[in-house]
Amino acid sequence: MKQILQRLVLLVLVSGMPALAASKTWQPAQGPLMTRWAAEVSPRNAHPEYPRPQMVRADWQNLNGLWAYAVTDRAAAAPTHWDGQILVPFPIESALSGVMRRVYETNRAVDWETTVYVNGQEVGTHRGGYDAFNFDITAALKPRGQQEILVAVWDPTDAGPQPRGKQVRNPHGIWYTPTSGIWQTVWLEPVSRAHLQDLKITPNLDESSVTIEARGLGDRGRPTVKVQVLEGAEVVREGMIEQMISTRSIPPQIRPSITLSVPNARSWSPDAPFLYGLRVTLLENGRKVDEVESYFGLRKISLARDAYGNLRLHLNNQPYFQFGPLDQGFWPDGLYTAPTDAALRYDIEMTKKLGFNMARKHVKIEPARWYYWCDKLGLLVWQDLPSGDRSAKWKGPSGIDGEEMQRTPESTAIFEHELRAMIAGLYNHPSIVIWVPFNEGWGQFDTVRILNLTKQLDPTRLVNGASGGNHFPAGDIIDHHQYPGPGLPPRVTDRAMVLGEFGGLGLPLKGHTWQDEKNWGYKSFTNAQDLTRAYVELLEKLHPLTGRDGLSAAIYTQTTDVEIEVNGLMTYDRAEVKMDVERIATANRKVYTPPPQPASTE
Repeated sequence: MKQILQRLVLLVLVSGMPALAASKTWQPAQGPLMTRWAAEVSPRNAHPEYPRPQMVRADWQNLNGLWAYAVTDRAAAAPTHWDGQILVPFPIESALSGVMRRVYETNRAVDWETTVYVNGQEVGTHRGGYDAFNFDITAALKPRGQQEILVAVWDPTDAGPQPRGKQVRNPHGIWYTPTSGIWQTVWLEPVSRAHLQDLKITPNLDESSVTIEARGLGDRGRPTVKVQVLEGAEVVREGMIEQMISTRSIPPQIRPSITLSVPNARSWSPDAPFLYGLRVTLLENGRKVDEVESYFGLRKISLARDAYGNLRLHLNNQPYFQFGPLDQGFWPDGLYTAPTDAALRYDIEMTKKLGFNMARKHVKIEPARWYYWCDKLGLLVWQDLPSGDRSAKWKGPSGIDGEEMQRTPESTAIFEHELRAMIAGLYNHPSIVIWVPFNEGWGQFDTVRILNLTKQLDPTRLVNGASGGNHFPAGDIIDHHQYPGPGLPPRVTDRAMVLGEFGGLGLPLKGHTWQDEKNWGYKSFTNAQDLTRAYVELLEKLHPLTGRDGLSAAIYTQTTDVEIEVNGLMTYDRAEVKMDVERIATANRKVYTPPPQPASTE
C-alpha cells in the first residue's frame, strides 16, 4: 500500500471568546447538493449544542468556528504559512467547511492520528477516527492572554488497515468521499483537580435497578461519590459510593460502583422511550468538587425460543420484531458531519414516522448527540464497527463459508483497540441493542475470537456475528443479505435469524442527486408510484417469513441516497421522501403483526 506522507494542520486562537473571529465574508463552498439546513450554518453557530449528553457539565467553551488550516508534510514543523480558513467541525472536503478541497487527490491527510499542541507544547496524541478523546492542557496554558491550540491529523484512508468504513480516496459505487481532520465538536471544559472522568451505566430491568460505575481523579482528600436517580425534577433514589482511595489518580481497572433500585420502574422502548435522569456528584471530605448530569433507560435485549423452536429477539422480555433502514450517516454538504443538530434529529424522526422501530448504523460511528436523539425519541440501534484493512474472500450469502483474512499484528491491535473504544464510548446509550463487528467479509478475521471478545466486553447486548454471510458458529445472530429479496439465512437453532440487508430499490429525483447522470441502485425505477408498489410487494413477501420461518428482524437499504447511490427512502438532501409516507408507514407497521397461518394439510 502506498505510504501517505502528508498531514492536515489546524490552528485556533482562544481567549475569553470562541475561536477565530467570524469573517463577514465567509460562505460555504458550492457543493454538488446542499440540504435546507445549510442556510442556518455560520461561524457563529456551528453546532453550538453541548456535545456529550450523558456527562453534562454546566461550564464549558465551544471551540467550533473558523480555524486556520494548512496541508504540510507529515514530518514538517508547525506551519508558518496558512492556506486559509476552515469552519470546524466540518471536514475539509465538505461544502460546509468553506473549503471543499479534495485532500485525497494529493494523497494528503485525514482523520485517524491526532496530535495536539497548546502554545507550542505537545499535550497528547490519539489514534482512532471515531472515538471521542480529551487531553489535560492545564500545564501548557499561559497565565493570561491568548492561547494557541494546534491540531495535526494524519490518516492513510484506504491505503492503511485502520477502520474507515466507506471512506476511500477515489469514491465510486458504494464507496464515498473521505472525511479529513476535525468532524465533531471541539470544546474546552474546566474541572477541578479532583473530578469525574467517566461513567458506566448498566440497567437491570429484571431487578428494576441500575448500576453506576464512576471513575475519576482524586486530589488530597477522601473522595466519595453521590449518585441520584431522577424522575423529572424529583430525586427518587440516591446513594453513596464510598471511595476509599485517596491517591491523585484512581487506576483505570478500579471502577467504584453502586446499584440503586428504581421505585415503580418504567421501562424504555421505541413505543415508550422513558428516560430517567442521573446526577453524579464527586465530593472530597464532604465538599462538592465536581458534578455531572446524565440519564439512563431501563431496557433489556435478549433471546428466547418461540413455539417452533426458533430463537427470537426479545425486548424487555417480550418478542419484538425489529425493522428499520440501513443508515449510512452521510450528508451531501457536511459528509460525516450533519449540518445542524436539527438535521441529525430529522433523520431519526423521519425513520419513526415511516413506521420503523430500528436503524442499523452502517460502518460509521456517529457523534454522541445522534445516539442521544435515538435514546430520547425511541429508536433501536444496531451499531457496526467501521470496517478496514482488506476483504476476506466473501462468497456472498451462501452459508457457513469459513473464509477469513489474515491481519498483521499491527492491524489486529488497531482493530481491537477501536472495537474496545466503540463499546466503551457508546455503552451507556439504551438505544443500542446489537453490536456488528463484521460486514460482508470486510476486514473479517479471527471471527469466533472477535465475537466472543465483543460479548465479553458487553454481555448486556447481543452480537451479530458476520452480517451478510461468511458465517461462523458464534455470536447471537445469523444475518443474511439479499437484494432485492427478501430471504432467509441458513436455518440454525443456536442463533436468531435476521435479514440484515434487503431492498435497495432506486429512484433518482432530478434536482436532488449528487450527479445528474449515471446514478445507481440495486433495482431502478422511474417514478414514485412504481417504486411504492414494488416496496409494498417486498413487504408482502417479508411478512410471512416472520412467523413459523423464524425471521426476527429485517433491514431495508436505505435511509437516504448517498452520493451516486439512489436507493434511499429519502433523497440525499433529505428534501423528498420518495414514496407516499402514509402508505409506506402502514405497510411497515403491518410487518409487526402476526402473519397469516398456513392452511392445515391434515
